[in-house]
Amino acid sequence: MSRLGRVTDTGVGRALRARVGGWLRVLREDLWTLRADPLPPSTWVRWLPHGLVCLVAFGVTVGGTGDMNDNGHLGSDLAFLVAAGQGGAMVLGLWRPVPAWWLSMGAFVVGAVAVRGRLGFDPETYTWPWTAAGIIAEMFVLLLLALRVPTRAAIAALAVTALLTYGLEGLRDAERYDTTGVLSLSLFAVVVVVGTALRGRREARAQLVEQTTLTAEERTRRTLLEERSRIARELHDVVAHHMSVIYIQAQVAPHLVENPPDELKENLAGIRQNALEALTELRRVLGVLRSEQAGPGNPAGHAPQPTLDRLDALVENTRAAGREVITEINGERRPLPPGVELSAYRIVQEALSNVLRHAPGARATVRLTYQPDGLEVEVVNGRPTGPAPPSTGAGHGLLGMRERVAMLGGTMAAHPWHWDGFKVTAFLPDTPPADAPGTTRSTDTATDPRGGTP
Repeated sequence: MSRLGRVTDTGVGRALRARVGGWLRVLREDLWTLRADPLPPSTWVRWLPHGLVCLVAFGVTVGGTGDMNDNGHLGSDLAFLVAAGQGGAMVLGLWRPVPAWWLSMGAFVVGAVAVRGRLGFDPETYTWPWTAAGIIAEMFVLLLLALRVPTRAAIAALAVTALLTYGLEGLRDAERYDTTGVLSLSLFAVVVVVGTALRGRREARAQLVEQTTLTAEERTRRTLLEERSRIARELHDVVAHHMSVIYIQAQVAPHLVENPPDELKENLAGIRQNALEALTELRRVLGVLRSEQAGPGNPAGHAPQPTLDRLDALVENTRAAGREVITEINGERRPLPPGVELSAYRIVQEALSNVLRHAPGARATVRLTYQPDGLEVEVVNGRPTGPAPPSTGAGHGLLGMRERVAMLGGTMAAHPWHWDGFKVTAFLPDTPPADAPGTTRSTDTATDPRGGTP
């Protein structure tokens, strides 16, 4: 039984010693240091509080010297040394709060011990162990300490201050003095609580700003991924269509030639096999993207992807909403690659949606210019006739346009136009340049002033 008790006591004692030792090490790191800890960088915080603290420190030095010299019967040199230590601790606390607290406590102990030997010689009573100037100085120092150090360190400093105060009062009774222990410690506790609360509020605001920034970045990243997924789903339809055509043509080709050679049959069979494998892999990789939005409840996910042949219908829908839309087509109209047709249609669609959403009553112009090396898309709207209603959209229309243009290696500009209007211009090349990285060729020069980013 004694062995069990000895083992149990050893385990509990070891855990207790480890916990106390760790707590003491933390406090030593918090309070036994000379590290600098200045106030937060701010013009207002840098100059106004510094000036006020220096002014109060000067008053504490002058008033404390006179009080301890006249009423405490200390010599002028010693009284000035103690008061200067208390005032200097206030100024030092602006940059090094922990050493400032130690300096303040040292000045307090020296002054209290020196004044104690003089108590009882004057028929008038004297405030002790804390003088009025010492209380003011210590309040400032503890406030500056609590604003910059962890809560445990501020509480530990307050506890040490209380122990020294009651330790000096309990040495032996003096004949004549008014005790200031309870009053001073009550004031010290108040300033520690206030400083800790202000520090916690500042940290909470900093964390909130950081979290808000991270949330905005995450929202933008998620929207970008969703837009890229939508583009991938649309391109899946285009690529799958062409691969299917290749497969069928390779299957029909042998029947169009009389007595085709074996090498031709073998090559066409290889083409059919490669096309079939490409279709299978394409559907396997992008099938998940389609399943996110296309399903039994969303049959539109299986609809054919639009091209510029449906531009007239898109413009008519906008006109049906009560807007005047002018369509201009310059150059010789010709078939373009499916990706270019699809991207051009989507850019016009998103731009017209932004006109409806952000420019009430404004007239819009859609201009397509067929150039030898590509297609230029331009959508311009004039001045709105009234304020824009609150928008419930995702707010990333320009982001989607930019991704489509970047995918094709084109360029894009979106910026305000004359008389409170807005202009979106995009150039989509027939063949993307060989060095196009997919994102660096697209530029988004402005956000939509009509209601934020579309």
